[in-house]
Amino acid sequence: MLPRSLPVLGHARSLPQSVPCVRVPAKPAGRWISECPGRGLRSGHRARRRTAASPEARRSAGETVKNRSKKSSKKANTSSSSSNSSKLPPVCYEIITLKTKKKKMAADIFPRKKPANSSSTSVQQYHQQNLSNNNLIPAPNWQGLYPTIRERNAVMFNNDLMADVHFVVGPPGGTQRLPGHKYVLAVGSSVFHAMFYGELAEDKDEIRIPDVEPAAFLAMLKYIYCDEIDLAADTVLATLYAAKKYIVPHLARACVNFLETSLSAKNACVLLSQSCLFEEPDLTQRCWEVIDAQAELALKSEGFCDIDFQTLESILRRETLNAKEIVVFEAALNWAEVECQRQDLALSIENKRKVLGKALYLIRIPTMALDDFANGAAQSGVLTLNETNDIFLWYTAAKKPELQFVSKARKGLVPQRCHRFQSCAYRSNQWRYRGRCDSIQFAVDKRVFIAGFGLYGSSCGSAEYSAKIELKRQGVVLGQNLSKYFSDGSSNTFPVWFEYPVQIEPDTFYTASVILDGNELSYFGQEGMTEVQCGKVTVQFQCSSDSTNGTGVQGGQIPELIFYA
Repeated sequence: MLPRSLPVLGHARSLPQSVPCVRVPAKPAGRWISECPGRGLRSGHRARRRTAASPEARRSAGETVKNRSKKSSKKANTSSSSSNSSKLPPVCYEIITLKTKKKKMAADIFPRKKPANSSSTSVQQYHQQNLSNNNLIPAPNWQGLYPTIRERNAVMFNNDLMADVHFVVGPPGGTQRLPGHKYVLAVGSSVFHAMFYGELAEDKDEIRIPDVEPAAFLAMLKYIYCDEIDLAADTVLATLYAAKKYIVPHLARACVNFLETSLSAKNACVLLSQSCLFEEPDLTQRCWEVIDAQAELALKSEGFCDIDFQTLESILRRETLNAKEIVVFEAALNWAEVECQRQDLALSIENKRKVLGKALYLIRIPTMALDDFANGAAQSGVLTLNETNDIFLWYTAAKKPELQFVSKARKGLVPQRCHRFQSCAYRSNQWRYRGRCDSIQFAVDKRVFIAGFGLYGSSCGSAEYSAKIELKRQGVVLGQNLSKYFSDGSSNTFPVWFEYPVQIEPDTFYTASVILDGNELSYFGQEGMTEVQCGKVTVQFQCSSDSTNGTGVQGGQIPELIFYA
């Protein structure tokens, strides 16, 4: 006869009779156990192995267990009125092979039981409390509330309970004292392992870390203790620094991914400086892509003034910088002004030139338009009288003087054109513009920067059009521009540009729209393609509900997308 209950591992503990057993779906033959979640198993027995039998034998054994269970329950019912102490819980068994048993996690075998007055988010709430309070004392027998080692380990995050080391984190005047547990920290970081258990292990109970922000250190501890990554835009760089310092590579990779996702022209220059410091070549390359394509936005951003001198030189030296040289010159002067403040220098022209140093000659002043030079750089006061005179001669004289400035224009970026029609046509009274919207949706498989659209012009001789172009994502306008362009009557497309290129993320549909105003008939596209391969970029097209003038995938306006990749 089978014992009423058997232990799973080692010796069993006594089980109060009031705890009901739970029936678990049967597994392949091998070991019989009694399943009682959250509490132990009845004492007095050791686990017994049963060898797998034939199907007939197993069916016979199953019927025997059923019959015995029925008899047990009948006896329990008849004796319940006479004595409560003789009540025994119903018998249920789970059949688990030893091989399967080793693979099952504690949470699978003993499903987590909700404690009184708790919710499924209790662990997350506990983590959130620990971020600001390291004196939390868990409830008695708290270990029984969390079935997995990960959850139990998370309770110790920022908790003084059993802490054997403390960190004083942050610069003077902004420190925070944080508890730690050497074993957990050593498991999560090779630096902590060397610090606590290496040959030069420290015996200090308190360790000062002045070069890491408390919020960043807490984010790293949360990852080590809870296996959770919690990043914020204002602390991600500091968290990356902490992850690099203590060699926590997976957290560092998550920080880099976060930065790449949030990268824009506003923060590209700052992130470029930091990516070089942290030796992250992938992030550096992404920063250069944004700076090259959206150079004027990046140079006008506040973040540009926060970069170091080496990064300034790298940007001014950049051959593919897609910006007017007068914009580069003005950005350099803005940086020089902020640098004077950082060095506690008076805001004078002499000091601006002093902090710029040799970087001034990386600005390609001779390649500016003459108007830009005469009304801008020449009157800034930064150039000497001889330099100003020589540059004017460079513009006008047949024999040009030698200059210290680079006189070769930057190459910039070459725009690519994605043409979605296989042919174009015109018919009498076929395609007119009366202020109606032509629109199409598109998606790309790589990150690109949309610089403008190629549009069809008049099919009845030369004409002038007023064009309002717009780019939206999920109803949010990302870029727009109102301009005029002249059509010479040919079937060629005419570019209409945004003020600044717009960054387009992969695998997301964007809406390209144009409202043209003109009295003449126009060419229109035919035999449209739903997918176009343009260099290394694949572009997909679909119809837009914003289109009210007949443009769709098969035909209409907006034949070209002009972009940088």
